[in-house]
Amino acid sequence: MNHNHAQLCASPEWAAHLQDNVLPKAIAQARLGKELLEVGPGPGAATEWLRTRVERLVAVEIDAKAASLLAERYAGTNVEIRQGSGASLEFPGDSFDSAAAFTMLHHVPTVALQNRLLSEVLRVLRPGGVLVGADSLPSHALHQFHEGDTYNPVEPASFLVRLQTLGYVDITLGVSDGLTFSAHKPASTGDAFPTE
Repeated sequence: MNHNHAQLCASPEWAAHLQDNVLPKAIAQARLGKELLEVGPGPGAATEWLRTRVERLVAVEIDAKAASLLAERYAGTNVEIRQGSGASLEFPGDSFDSAAAFTMLHHVPTVALQNRLLSEVLRVLRPGGVLVGADSLPSHALHQFHEGDTYNPVEPASFLVRLQTLGYVDITLGVSDGLTFSAHKPASTGDAFPTE
C-alpha cells in the first residue's frame, strides 16, 4: 500500500465508517454462526466489529507485519491471527460457519487469484455457510488513490457470474456507493450450480 492508503485504512475514521455504514449493510440478514474466517483484515478495521458477533474469529492476513500487529492487538481474545494467503488456506474443508472479506478483493492482483481466494473460502465454509463482504466500485479517483498499489477492482456484474461459476448459491449483491455481497455454500451438493 502507498503511504496515504495505509494511513487511511489504519485510521479511526475509516474503522468508524466501516463499522457504522458498511458492515451493518453487508451483514444485514446473514447468519454468521459461531466461527468466522476473516480474509485480508489489513489493520483490522472490521475485525473488532466482527469479533463481537461470533464466538471465534480467525483472520488470515498476507502481510507479515500487519498479521504480527493484529496478533499482538488481539492476544487473549476470541480472535486468532494467521499469516498467510487467502488463496491457499491452511484449514480443512467445512471449517467455518461464515467468512468475511471487507474492502480487500481489489488488492488481489488478478481475477484468477481473486477466484482462487473465493474458491478456497467456499471450500472451508461449512454447508450452508455464508461469505459476506464489501468492496469499492471501480472509479478513476480510486485508481489514482491506489497509485503504486495493486488495484484490481471488482465489477459487480462479472462478480455475480464468477460467484455462481465457483459454486456459490443464494447470492445477493448490493450496489450503491460501494459493492456489498453475500453468497452461500450449498447446504448439500445438489444445490450447487454446475461448474462445467
